[in-house]
Amino acid sequence: MELGIGERNVLIVGAARGIGRAAARRLAGETAKIVVADLDAEAAVATAAAIQAETGTPVLGAGVDLRQPDSVAALVAAAGEFMGPIDVLINSAAVLDDKTFLDSSERDWQRMIDVCLFGPMRVLHAVLPAMVERRYGRIVCLASDAARVGQARLSYYAAAKAGVIALVKSVAQEVGSSGVTLNVISPGATNTELRQAREQGLRAQMGDEKYAKREQTVLRMYPLRRIGDPDDIAGAISFLVSERASWVTGQVLSVNGGFVMP
Repeated sequence: MELGIGERNVLIVGAARGIGRAAARRLAGETAKIVVADLDAEAAVATAAAIQAETGTPVLGAGVDLRQPDSVAALVAAAGEFMGPIDVLINSAAVLDDKTFLDSSERDWQRMIDVCLFGPMRVLHAVLPAMVERRYGRIVCLASDAARVGQARLSYYAAAKAGVIALVKSVAQEVGSSGVTLNVISPGATNTELRQAREQGLRAQMGDEKYAKREQTVLRMYPLRRIGDPDDIAGAISFLVSERASWVTGQVLSVNGGFVMP
């Protein structure tokens, strides 16, 4: 189905794997050019090459460290040189811990805030001025249902993602008259490499039998009785950056198999 995205240039941050990669694959063929960026520059380059070979859409892979303003500025400059003005921005980068709040340290909090909140802030601050000047832009940031209802062992991750929601809603009010929309996708548990690594750690701690019981308990919390796939989230992202969503801004869309029904 044609989404009405047209010949737009897309920057996806956190796209070497998982949801970002799925979004890049979904948008390839609908867009002019795509830049996929990730802390793992080598993986970003490999992802870009694979998507370009598969779809024929020009795709550039680039490294970025969201904790470093200079790195973000270099990414935005490289994206502009490769494809021209950035029309669509998708912020998908994240890190994930599995600790209780009392077991965490200020160093843990700083890392989480730097990547999951300050990271999107830095990219938005770098990309927005040109969008406002051109009076066009589509921005989607990834949050989490943990930010909306809380989740044990994810306290400071949830706090960072709640900040993303507040950021997007506030900036959407500031720039809406310039034709730029900003929205949030709030996924439930999604079978990304990041989650798989966390689950492997839990399995090692709990043992196979206890882990299997936990897994069944988790699935019962989802009315659709399955964990999400990156493609489930990519479909919603594609809608929000398309012309079909041109009157949607400042919204939080949960894509979560029914886990949270706000």
